[in-house]
Amino acid sequence: MKNDPHIYDYCSKYSTGDDSLLLDLIDYTYKNIEAPNMISGNMVGNLLYILSKSINAKKVLDVGMFTGYSALKLASSIPKNGEVHTFELAKNHIKTAKKFFNKSTYNNITIHEGAAIKNLESLKIGTFDFAFIDADKINYIEYYKRCLMLIRIGGIIVLDNMLWSGKVLNPDDEDSMALHNTAKYINNDKRVYNHLIPIRDGLMVCYKNE
Repeated sequence: MKNDPHIYDYCSKYSTGDDSLLLDLIDYTYKNIEAPNMISGNMVGNLLYILSKSINAKKVLDVGMFTGYSALKLASSIPKNGEVHTFELAKNHIKTAKKFFNKSTYNNITIHEGAAIKNLESLKIGTFDFAFIDADKINYIEYYKRCLMLIRIGGIIVLDNMLWSGKVLNPDDEDSMALHNTAKYINNDKRVYNHLIPIRDGLMVCYKNE
């Protein structure tokens, strides 16, 4: 969604900033990686941190790692003996993320390489606290369904890009239709209490109540 950049600057000024490693990762991503705007960034990352902290999350899912920003941010929100399970298909992104993970103080990040849907099925149902979904949009409903099975009652799922630059208002392509259908599915899912927030490109926050 397009907002006044001065508003974003103001929000950034009065929000907790990223540490030096995350800033270096953002800088590297914008200088070296195609489509760097895919990085979730501080505005989304801080909300993920607060939500994860608020439920005392210990085991989290990060579906769509990209260059590793959200995985690192979530790792900072959980205890040292917690677990971040992050999923990525692209080998170049995995290589970049590993480089920055190795520079961090976290040794609790597990990268699941390959198709996320298949890898999610290998995990134990009901043992996770928090999930962040920011992967290919066509499979969003499937990612949501699997994450909902994996997280406990009282857990939270956050889906990024749910406004898709406003294209979901009149969806006319595969991605925007997939996101629109995901929003409808979640809104009719009585297992969650959900709220769609116009932060950045739209965040759907879902609290699992049964």
